[in-house]
Amino acid sequence: MQRSVVLVVLLLAACQPAGGGTPQAASSPAATTARANLYQCEGCEGALEADPATLTNAARIGPGIDMGEPLVIDGIVYQNNGKAPAAGVIIYAYQTNADGLYGNGSPKTESSRRHGRLRGWVKTGADGRYHFDTIKPAPYPNDTIPAHIHLTVLEPGKRPYWIDDIVFDGEFGVTDAYRRSVTNQGGNGIVRAIRRPNQHWHVQRDIVLERHPSEESIQ
Repeated sequence: MQRSVVLVVLLLAACQPAGGGTPQAASSPAATTARANLYQCEGCEGALEADPATLTNAARIGPGIDMGEPLVIDGIVYQNNGKAPAAGVIIYAYQTNADGLYGNGSPKTESSRRHGRLRGWVKTGADGRYHFDTIKPAPYPNDTIPAHIHLTVLEPGKRPYWIDDIVFDGEFGVTDAYRRSVTNQGGNGIVRAIRRPNQHWHVQRDIVLERHPSEESIQ
C-alpha cells in the first residue's frame, strides 16, 4: 500500500512542468492552446489512477449497469507524424449518462467524484488500436454543448493531456460555431455515429499524438 501511494505521488509530480517553466509561444492560437494544455491540464490526473500493468487495449466505460443506447468506440493512436502506430499509450475516457449527468461517482478520488461512474482506461498495443464499450451520452441538461466523451492521453514517460472530445457529427449542438471553436487537438473529434445491425452505435475516433514542446524547434 505504501509503495502504491509513493508511486502515485511520483506520477503526479511528473505532471508538473520542470522548473515551473512556461512553454514558448506557438505560431497559431490552436497550437498555443495545444501546447499550454500539455502543461496545464486540470482533471488529467484521472489518467494516472489505473495501473498500466493491468490495462489492455479494450475496456468498458463504467460498470455496464447504466441504461442507455449501446455505443462502441474504436480507433488507432498514431505517433505525431500521423502514420506510425503508437504503442503503450493510455487513454482515459469519461462521459455523462443518458440523462446528461456525471452521476454515481466513487468518493475514492477527486476524479471519481467529479467524473462520475462512466469512466475507463485502455492501453494501446503494438498496432496502436483501442476499443471502448459504453452507452451513448446525452448533452448536459438545458445547455447548448453537444453530447460528448472526454479523452485524456498519457504517453509513456510524459504528462497526461486532453485531446478534443468525441462529439457526434450531425447531432445536437454540432453547429458551424462549434466546429470553428475546436482545435483538433489529437485529431478530429467530430465523428459520425453509425447504427449497426445489432442496434449498437459505433464511432471511429483515431488519435494523432501531440508534438510536445521538447520535440519542437524554437519559434
